[in-house]
Amino acid sequence: YTDGTVLVNHGGTEMGQGLFTKVAQIVAHELGLPLAAVRVSATDTSKVPNTAATAASSSTDLNGKAAQAAARAIRERLAQFAAETCRVDLAEVGFRDGQVFAGDRRFTFAELVQQANAARICLSSTGYYRTPKIGWDKKALQGRPFFYYAYGAAVSEVSLDVLTGETQLLRVDILHDAGNSVNRAIDLGQIEGGFLQGVGWLTSEELWWSSAGELRTHAPSTYKIPTARDWPPHFSVQLLDDQPNREDTIYRSKAVGEPPLMLSISTLLAIRDAIASCGSRGELAELAAPATPEAVLRALAAVGARTKGGIEPPAGAVTAA
Repeated sequence: YTDGTVLVNHGGTEMGQGLFTKVAQIVAHELGLPLAAVRVSATDTSKVPNTAATAASSSTDLNGKAAQAAARAIRERLAQFAAETCRVDLAEVGFRDGQVFAGDRRFTFAELVQQANAARICLSSTGYYRTPKIGWDKKALQGRPFFYYAYGAAVSEVSLDVLTGETQLLRVDILHDAGNSVNRAIDLGQIEGGFLQGVGWLTSEELWWSSAGELRTHAPSTYKIPTARDWPPHFSVQLLDDQPNREDTIYRSKAVGEPPLMLSISTLLAIRDAIASCGSRGELAELAAPATPEAVLRALAAVGARTKGGIEPPAGAVTAA
């Protein structure tokens, strides 16, 4: 707009994952503007038709790249106009901190936009992006189904009550590969949330049906999701630094929506190891997920039956990592 602000429409749906913030950051970076100068509108198919699903941890990759392409197209038009107006080489034009530099001259982004608008320079653009290099032949079972892979490692420590089968997550340490993170604060939050969601998946969220096929675990009272009390006292998350994505993603970043979910497997395995420590020979328990107190007690009984004919744990709770 002629006041120097930018409105962005894109095909992603914001559901608390920070997508709008990241897209705004990308556009602001490309145009050399403060973040406050960029506004992202709610997703609207009258403006961006045939949008891709906001799923599979791909929304920043797809919409971020498309927004970047649109912003760069506008920047190139404005840079060309500034170069011609100021009679300098295109390489001498730069955008930074809401200012435009053209040789020895400097003016605000809003001033350049106003002049460009008066000269009938188009101030809007459309960007499009599709993930490259992927394809899969179902018959031949050949191809490349994914553009890149994300990696992470987690260590979990739990306590186990051998009388009730209850477990408590005491400590979690995570190192996750986010490539060149677009927004570290958002990515750290996504990793923490994804991990705790996975803890619920593997320890408490159990589905039960009646003999007639009716779902019995239909409410928070029966389908038990993690709460704030399940947050471990020590929770450390670090991003893997200086490891940009090898593929040409937005600023060489990587997805962090769903990958951290799998790191919670460390919690299930820690519970299994705690159960094994209750036996005399440390045999690994056959522990089904979710590791509810009932499942833990069954596993404890199995370990005790194989070792001493009964459960004989040490006094107090045991911990395993």
